[in-house]
Amino acid sequence: MKAVSLHFIGRKKHGWQAVIALLFVLSAVAAALYAFVYLRHDPTLADLSERLQDTSLQHPLGTDHLGRDVLTRLLLGGWQTMGYSLLALTAALLIGVPFGLISGYCRGWVDRLFMRIADSFLAFPDTIVAIVLSGLLGAGIGNLVLAIVIVKWVSYARLVRSTVLIESQKEYVLIARINGLSPTSIMRKHLLPHIAGHVLVLASLDLGKIILLISAFSYIGLGVQPPLAEWGAMLNDARPYFQSKPALMIYPGLAIVIVVLLANMLGDYLRDRFDVKKEVLS
Repeated sequence: MKAVSLHFIGRKKHGWQAVIALLFVLSAVAAALYAFVYLRHDPTLADLSERLQDTSLQHPLGTDHLGRDVLTRLLLGGWQTMGYSLLALTAALLIGVPFGLISGYCRGWVDRLFMRIADSFLAFPDTIVAIVLSGLLGAGIGNLVLAIVIVKWVSYARLVRSTVLIESQKEYVLIARINGLSPTSIMRKHLLPHIAGHVLVLASLDLGKIILLISAFSYIGLGVQPPLAEWGAMLNDARPYFQSKPALMIYPGLAIVIVVLLANMLGDYLRDRFDVKKEVLS
């Protein structure tokens, strides 16, 4: 009875999370249609005659210090922030997952070599490494994405390796070896499906961290460069006008908070979805 009630509470919680996420997506789509189909403002065109305007039908969120429409730049900034975050996350997965698969399955000197390489990336905190790499490579979103990939792939490699070390000792893998399947086929057909859930959970939780990293680095000038719109860069541009026009900082700040919260909600859902203990109890 207790397991059933816990399962019901979990489903109810995830139902509310789905409703909140759906409302946010619908609101974003409606705002995008209004901004890009009806208003059609140029997000990079400065018009000082309309600088720091209040909200209106023509400018639903007002204008910034250069007369650019805030809503249009906020939406485009979302594409920049989330697009580059997904790009960095995908690249880290494409490097870390095969790295961990090969290391955990082959073991021996291959495992020792691969793990020593991975351990060298863990000697310093992620943020410090990203700052140093961005500083050495120069300001720019391309260099920032590269720096994030370099510091993020290790966590996926270690997670996949530890899971493969456990799974490769189970009977279904031993039977596959006896039947003559190649190591590549075993890793692709048998091991990869078992690690997919763990990787998805970590990736969904990492997405929010990467969004914060890109926004933070753009805020200090190491990410997206002007005149491109990005939430962290918009926060930096609005700093001098915080007292006279606080909404210019509130809008991108609130967007970052909401998207990171939604990414964490997705991570919570996937963590519960792939929680073996919970499935057994229910």
